[in-house]
Amino acid sequence: MTTAFSPAFGRPTQLPALPTMPEGWPIGSYDTYESAQRAVDHLADNEFPVQDVTIVGVEPLVVERVSARLTWGKVLTSGALSGAWFGLFVGLLLTLFTPGAGMFPLLIGLLTGVAFGLAFSAMNYAATRGRRDFVSRSQLVARRYDVLCLPRNAEAGRDMLARLAMSAPERR
Repeated sequence: MTTAFSPAFGRPTQLPALPTMPEGWPIGSYDTYESAQRAVDHLADNEFPVQDVTIVGVEPLVVERVSARLTWGKVLTSGALSGAWFGLFVGLLLTLFTPGAGMFPLLIGLLTGVAFGLAFSAMNYAATRGRRDFVSRSQLVARRYDVLCLPRNAEAGRDMLARLAMSAPERR
């Protein structure tokens, strides 16, 4: 297996220090990132100089996927659990470094952690005043993904990807 740290990895590519526009000619365009990745993998499997290739997401979108409704019960339960884990950790450290203390520091850490977890989660949720009563995750996606290649190898890359597209079974 070849990794970035193996000597056979090839010549290192210098990434620009500042954001720059990608260079190259389009050699393929795909609806999903997975398809674009599969195309570049095909090029790599066929000994194509992939250091000349760039995958570009065109028309980026921020997609926020709502996963659950947020309630006081969920907020307080989550706060208590996260506080309990932190409190147990602190209590365990105190127990390890306090000879003869027994389980007392562990119990104090747990109770204090739960109390602070409840308090902080309640304050944070109350501060939103009901403007955000849901849990979500954001993703950056693109409408399409173009595979670009530097001009010196663009024609060969376009031919290889065209052969791949012709040999692939049609998906519906």
